[in-house]
Amino acid sequence: MNMKIVGVLLAAGRSQRFGENKLLARLPNGTVVGVAAARNLIDALPDCIAVLRPGDEILATLLAAEGLRIVVNPIADGGMGTSLARGVAGEEADGWIIALADMPSIQPATIQVVAEAIAAGAPLAAPIYHGKRGHPIGFARQFQTELTSLAGDSGGRDILAQHTNELRLIDVDDPGVLFDIDHVADISGDGR
Repeated sequence: MNMKIVGVLLAAGRSQRFGENKLLARLPNGTVVGVAAARNLIDALPDCIAVLRPGDEILATLLAAEGLRIVVNPIADGGMGTSLARGVAGEEADGWIIALADMPSIQPATIQVVAEAIAAGAPLAAPIYHGKRGHPIGFARQFQTELTSLAGDSGGRDILAQHTNELRLIDVDDPGVLFDIDHVADISGDGR
């Protein structure tokens, strides 16, 4: 892939339902949730950014050690859209793969096929597993202005809703595209 596709790991949430920073919780294999998601992303894409909330030094240190560039979103409480906007702003890229740090089970091969779809000319791309759209989501450069204007918690959902005819869905055999961690009980649901 000779186009520059940048991975953006959104890691600036508050983990309210979890009760503590879920991205620092350990999976059954001992890996920290946020690190597992970061590793899968950087295994697929060599150029990755992690967007964090202010003061999250422990996670910043862990993700930087994995090779991600750290971007702090000073208005993270404004919702996921502000973090997505912050991660894409100022990045010269042909496209972005937006991944969520609380989704540690997405296979690098899945991330790669989404990136390849964007590199091949798809304006938008997403994996589907058993008929359900999952993550990560790929956005081509043409959406940079819309992405950098995002606010609130809907993230890129509104863009996808407005451009459904431009969304390339890719069938994958990867249940991880649907699995996120919201509650402590979700940790045991991930065997990787």
